[in-house]
Amino acid sequence: MTDTVQPEFTFPLSRRGDIVPEEANLLREKHPVAKVRTLTGDDAWLVSSYALAKQVLEDERFSLKDTANPGVPRQYALTIPPEVVNNMGNINSAGLRNAVMKTLSPRADKELASWLEAEAHRLIDRLIEQGAPGELRDGFTEPYSAALHCRLLGIPTDDWRRLMSGIDVAFITSPEPFEGSTPNWYKDLGYMVDRLNADPEPTEGLLGRFAELRRSPDVSDRVSDELLATVALSLFGAGAVSTSSFLLHAIIYLVERPELAERIRREPAVIGRAVDELLRYNLSIGDALPRIALADVRLGEVLVKEGELVLVLIEGANHDPEVFPHPERIDFDRESNPHLAFGGGRHFCPASALGRTHAEIAVTALVERLPELRLALPVEQLAWRPGFIKRLPERLPVVW
Repeated sequence: MTDTVQPEFTFPLSRRGDIVPEEANLLREKHPVAKVRTLTGDDAWLVSSYALAKQVLEDERFSLKDTANPGVPRQYALTIPPEVVNNMGNINSAGLRNAVMKTLSPRADKELASWLEAEAHRLIDRLIEQGAPGELRDGFTEPYSAALHCRLLGIPTDDWRRLMSGIDVAFITSPEPFEGSTPNWYKDLGYMVDRLNADPEPTEGLLGRFAELRRSPDVSDRVSDELLATVALSLFGAGAVSTSSFLLHAIIYLVERPELAERIRREPAVIGRAVDELLRYNLSIGDALPRIALADVRLGEVLVKEGELVLVLIEGANHDPEVFPHPERIDFDRESNPHLAFGGGRHFCPASALGRTHAEIAVTALVERLPELRLALPVEQLAWRPGFIKRLPERLPVVW
């Protein structure tokens, strides 16, 4: 352990998503590997510089799946079954990776981009028809993101709301387990099992691929309906909430800086760089990315011991001036933007290309159709959800 005396830090940091927490900069500059106390009362190392965050994410001696082991220090209480945490491991061991990766590739669905564009404009049409003020979380970002993931899985788009309500419980961050978490998970898992075994069986999306795989003698004896449903439900949950949350943050940043939205309208070709920069800047990852040390590993001046919990503060890394000059600016012309919004190492988000496509189409549609889009209330009055895995405004009221 370093001999430097550090002040006490309250963790998690501020839930407000429009301003980088002051502690993030102080931690990165003075205590890039800091001891903090988690919601469960466990000790953890909070890593906030880019170089050390990248080291943790890429070093396989820091494990994600082992954060679900019994008896290990926790970031917060598990509200989903432990096997879900190792979902990608389940995918690899069961030979399901190809089906999942094809599903998450925008190139696998030649009609996806045009479908996303039509869906974005359909939702904007509805907002305009209803009139301003409008509400973008329930009226745009959630139905747009959830509909995409319904399509990816091959389930009815109209079922998006019941699945998103399950996420509202599954992704709560609590100091201890609570009564509704387990039945919430199994309720939605049962839904996925029922869809997988529907008559006729699914032929579209991931569930269609899984139904076909079940008939293969090379796979059928190694997978269960529950495993297939777990993979599908986990991908819906992680994907829909992440894409919706990012869009909410991106919209806030653009309406607070109308010159950036104007540039996207004026230079449509900048949208790829714009989304990447908005990904770097965004604060939707609320509580850092957890890993358990599988061995003694030196991080900067700190020796992390085997079995200790390490938390990677993405907002610290992505605002590190050593890598991103003037990180407080949203700069669509950054020459290099190696942000960690999609994680890193073996757990780099497999849906990164899909996430970019989803965001580029949504942002383009919004700035083109609603050029006067702005918040309907002061940004300071936005209510940010407490105790949730994402920094999430409860509502995003807007006028145009």
